[in-house]
Amino acid sequence: MTTTPPHSPSPAARAHSFNSAAAQYAANRPSYPPALFDAVEELAGRSLSGARVVDVGAGTGIATALLHARGAEVLAVEPGAGMAAEFRRALPHLPLVRGNGDALPVADACADFITYAQAWHWTDTARSVPEALRVLRPGGALALWWNTDALDVPWIAEAAERTGRLTGVDIPAEKRKAADRTDLADPSGVLRFSRRDVRWSRRVTVDTHLANIGSHSAFLLTPEDRRTAFLEEERGHLLKAFPDGMVEETYDVLLLVATKP
Repeated sequence: MTTTPPHSPSPAARAHSFNSAAAQYAANRPSYPPALFDAVEELAGRSLSGARVVDVGAGTGIATALLHARGAEVLAVEPGAGMAAEFRRALPHLPLVRGNGDALPVADACADFITYAQAWHWTDTARSVPEALRVLRPGGALALWWNTDALDVPWIAEAAERTGRLTGVDIPAEKRKAADRTDLADPSGVLRFSRRDVRWSRRVTVDTHLANIGSHSAFLLTPEDRRTAFLEEERGHLLKAFPDGMVEETYDVLLLVATKP
């Protein structure tokens, strides 16, 4: 299938696109492995158990639920109406407030951790860094992480190229940019981040894998007819690679942690 990449959508349009697909996002997006939270605790120098955590850009609550399961007292912060509604449906026992990382709706020095799962890149660091410092207690930790495709796995690299041709997003270039996020996380240099990479994988059905692809912002903003044609063709590629219909997705979680001076 030959496609012409679309013009790149604005960051605001990409950020808001998730609200129309919140249930799809919740059902099909990958989670995070226990080793990630072990690494968060190691780099922060303290346990999540009993800690007060503000999970920003919480979305449908994938990370929030895992932080709660580690024994943390978690407050979720989410700007999007659709994502917040899905969070409240799935996790009615966990507190959620509407807001974003550029103006956190929480008190000064109230958190042991502030976490951003797949969300820090939506913030304006000129505002979100001072906000994190305001909200963290002395010695508290800001933890940022992203699931990224393991592009050294051949089928994943090939799939990324096909998706990039559809959406106009250069996925290998995005991965290279992610390698520099230690600096991008705080261009002001106030915070000094330590980095850890955590590899993990999950086995899912072809349908789940395709729905995961379809929940990404660049894909959501692609015209529906082109998305449908792409997914049909992609199903064929996947069934050649995985004849049993079970896809082995492999991820590298990029984790950055900085403590408040």
